Amino acid sequence: MILLPAIDLYEKKVVRLVKGDYEQMTVYSRNPVEQAIRFEKDGARWLHVIDLEGAKDGTTPNFEVVGQILQATGLMVEIGGGIRSMETLKRYLDMGVHRVILGTKAVTDPEFLQMAVEVYGERIAVGVDVKEGAIAIQGWKQTVHKSLPEFFNQLTEIGVKTAICTDISKDGMLGGANVELYQEILRHTSLQVIASGGISSQEDLNRLDSLGLCGAILGKALYSGALNLEKAIQLFPQTNS
Repeated sequence: MILLPAIDLYEKKVVRLVKGDYEQMTVYSRNPVEQAIRFEKDGARWLHVIDLEGAKDGTTPNFEVVGQILQATGLMVEIGGGIRSMETLKRYLDMGVHRVILGTKAVTDPEFLQMAVEVYGERIAVGVDVKEGAIAIQGWKQTVHKSLPEFFNQLTEIGVKTAICTDISKDGMLGGANVELYQEILRHTSLQVIASGGISSQEDLNRLDSLGLCGAILGKALYSGALNLEKAIQLFPQTNS
C-alpha cells in the first residue's frame, strides 16, 4: 500500500480543514516546497496535492507552487482541485504532474471524463468525496443524487483505473478511518482505491492495507504528530505505482 502525504494549498500556504469546512482552516506552513522536501526526505515517493481554492472556484491559483514542488523534488505528484478543462489538465501534465484528479467535473460531466481518459489513460484519477453517504462536489459544498455503486460502475465503464475516496465526515478529525466505507466500495469495484480521511494511527494503516486498498493519504496525522511518516513508510515499502 502506498502512503501519500498530503499538502492542501490555500493562498500558497499549507493548510488543513476540518470536515471540508473552509471556516475551520489551520495554516501549518507558509512554504509548501520545504514541506514537500521534508516528506521526500522521510521516504515518500508520492505526494497528494489539493488546490482548495481551485476546488471551490474552478481556478488554479496555486499552479506555480505545484511547479516549484516538482522542480525541487523527485516526488510523483498527483494534483486535484479546480481541474475542469482539458487545457488545465494538459498544463498540469505537461508540467510533470504524474496524475491528475478530477472531482466535480468527473461527476457532472462524464463525457469530459471519458475524453480525458481516452487521451491520458491512467494519468487520470477520480476523486470520490463522500458526505453523509452522498457524493460531494464543488469543494464539498454540494452533493449529487447518485449512489456509490452506480458511480463506481460508471467509472469502470469509462476506463478509470484509480479512485481517491475521501470520507468528509472523518477528514481532519483524527478519529480513525471509515473502514466500513472502504469495505463497501471494494465490494462494488475492481478499481485501485486510495483511502483518505481520518487516518490517524498505525492500526488504521494496517486495517486499510488488509482490505486490499492500493494507497492511503496522510494529512493532519502527519502535521499533528499522530503519525510519523518515516516510521510508517518503513512498514510499507513504497513503489512507483
